[in-house]
This record gives sequence, structure tokens and C-alpha cells, in this order.
Amino acid sequence: MNYHQSVFIHPEAKIGSNVRILPFTYIAGDVEIGDNCEIGPNVSILDGARIGAHCRIFPGAVIAAEPQDLKYSGEKTTAVVGDYTTIRECVTINKGTSFSNKTIVGSNCLIMAYSHIAHDCVIGDHVIMCNCANLAGHVVIEDYVTIEGVVAIQQFVHIGMYAFVAGGSLVRKNVPPYIKVAKEPLMFMGVNKIGMQRRGFDKETINKIEQIYKLLFVKGMNVTNAVKSIQESISDSTEKEYILNFIKTSNKGIIKGRNKNGNSVK
Repeated sequence: MNYHQSVFIHPEAKIGSNVRILPFTYIAGDVEIGDNCEIGPNVSILDGARIGAHCRIFPGAVIAAEPQDLKYSGEKTTAVVGDYTTIRECVTINKGTSFSNKTIVGSNCLIMAYSHIAHDCVIGDHVIMCNCANLAGHVVIEDYVTIEGVVAIQQFVHIGMYAFVAGGSLVRKNVPPYIKVAKEPLMFMGVNKIGMQRRGFDKETINKIEQIYKLLFVKGMNVTNAVKSIQESISDSTEKEYILNFIKTSNKGIIKGRNKNGNSVK
């Protein structure tokens, strides 16, 4: 395929079929790009980029830049982007360090303008990151999560699937699945009913998830007692098992609950 003379593609780069590359785009040698992508103009795709098929990458984006981590010493690592993902203007995705050797962004994601995904992050499928969302290193975001604009997420934070993080939030603790969080300090604001309904969750399942989180975040119990009450009073389900395992493995701790007045529970 013929490209505009201002496009630079290293001869060792692996470019799929029917890829449209617009002017002033730079593609380094250790790069793989799948079929039917549209890239540019003025995009930089650097060594270590692994981009799936049917992706759209908008002007100013930089994929697979070196980590902003003083421990990084030039080791060969990657930044992986799944199929059908859209990366908007001026997004930056850094490749991994020797910690995990890769940064991952899943398939069918929408990463909006000026967002940053740091080294060794793992982003699931169908994730939406709105404008100026910023992830520090080693953040894990599971499938179907929505991060609104101007959100800052601390390193090693884990956000469970179907969670919704309100705009302007500072995320310092893990966010369990299926819930909405907002305010400062970040706290539980209810379950993400709309998000779950859109993804086909039935009313009974949503109600059971609500019951679990009332015990965990609203009744005023500490986490240990709340987990015990959930185990004893809520019937078994895949969602219950997932929530309890998320809490059990949250070494960083989870976000706060709220009392009847809507204030954070200390």
C-alpha cells in the first residue's frame, strides 16, 4: 500500500492488510499492527507496540513509549492493544517494565483524549476511559468498567468489573465490582444498575448484588463482620463468590462505605 511521503514506517514493522496510515505518522521497527486499522495523522507507534485489528488511533497518540519509571533500564517490553479499540487524541500508553514485561489494553475499549495508561497496567475489554483519565503504574481495570473524566488512579489499584468511577475522583483504594463510586474521600454510592441492565443482568441478580453491598457498605459493620454476614445470609451465586474473592484478595484495601446521611464511614 502506498502512503503519504511524510509517513515513516520502519522496514521491519509488521503491518496488516487494509491499514490506513495518515500523514506525519511514525512507526518503529518492533511494531505489529493488525488488519483494517486507521492510524493518524501525527501518531507515534514505538518499539514494543502490538496493536490488534480494526483499531482507530487518533492524532497525537503515542503508543509504547518507554515507562516513566526510574527502574526501567531499556529491557525489551511491550504495549498490547486488543481488537476494535479506539484511542483518541493525545492518549499515551507506556510499555511495561521487567515487573510484568507488558502493558495491556483490551478489545472494544474507548480511551478518550489526553488519557494516560502507565507501565504494567492491565485494562480489560469494553472499558471506557473518558477525557484526561490517568492511571499510574500497575493498575488493573476489569471488563466493562467506566472511568469518567479527570480521574486519577493510584499505582497498584484494582477496579472490579462493571464498576463506575465518577468524574474528578481520586482513587487510592480498590473498587469492588458492580458499584458506583464518587466524592472525596472516594466512597460507595450504590450499585451500577444502569450498567448491569445494559449488559443483560436480570432484576433478581441485581437485587442480590444490592443486598451484598448494603451489608458491606451501608449497615456500618467492619469488613470482617460484613463478609461473615454475607456468607451466612445471601444465597450462593457467581456474583457473590466474585465479590467476596475480590475483597479477600484486596491487599491495598477497598473504598469506604457511607452512612444514612451520605457521609463517608470512617
